Amino acid sequence: MTFLQIYKKMNIKELENKITRDVAIELADEFDRNFERKAFFDKKWQHAKILNSRGSLMMRTGSLRKSIRYSVKENAILFSSSLPYASIHNEGGEIIVTEKMKRFFWAMYYKSSGAVTKTKKGTVGNSQRNQRLTAEANSWKGLALMKVGQKIKIEQRQFVGDHPALDRPIENIINNNIALFSNEQAKTFMP
Repeated sequence: MTFLQIYKKMNIKELENKITRDVAIELADEFDRNFERKAFFDKKWQHAKILNSRGSLMMRTGSLRKSIRYSVKENAILFSSSLPYASIHNEGGEIIVTEKMKRFFWAMYYKSSGAVTKTKKGTVGNSQRNQRLTAEANSWKGLALMKVGQKIKIEQRQFVGDHPALDRPIENIINNNIALFSNEQAKTFMP
């Protein structure tokens, strides 16, 4: 079946469903590109306070990017993620330090401080790598020394949501689908 044959057999409800599916695909592509941009369209994400040269905080493992799913229900498009930290990154907010978090912070402190290389005399080398690891270790230590119940502010690093940059692509999808549908419907009434 060709693309135009689909429009010949389509009614208004099917047209609405097709437009919604096409818009969902376009939105999913745009939201995925936000990870490449390291920004929510034109608003750059803030850098993480934990120093680490492994790239963007939002792209270290790629798990968050891969976890984003959409579903279409009655002409509504819902985006979701199975990861518990997705919403705090997308919306920003505060988290409360727990004992488990403190153990993780200490583990990261020991990991980064243990990676520092020493000279033959046993002193810490003055390489850029060592300076970065020392600064990273100090950041983790600062977090580990926080008291249980203290709050950590998580900056908003939005990747999904409404943005004016989406208006034009959505409008184009709607107009193109309606134009094709109208042309095919008009052909059925013409001799």
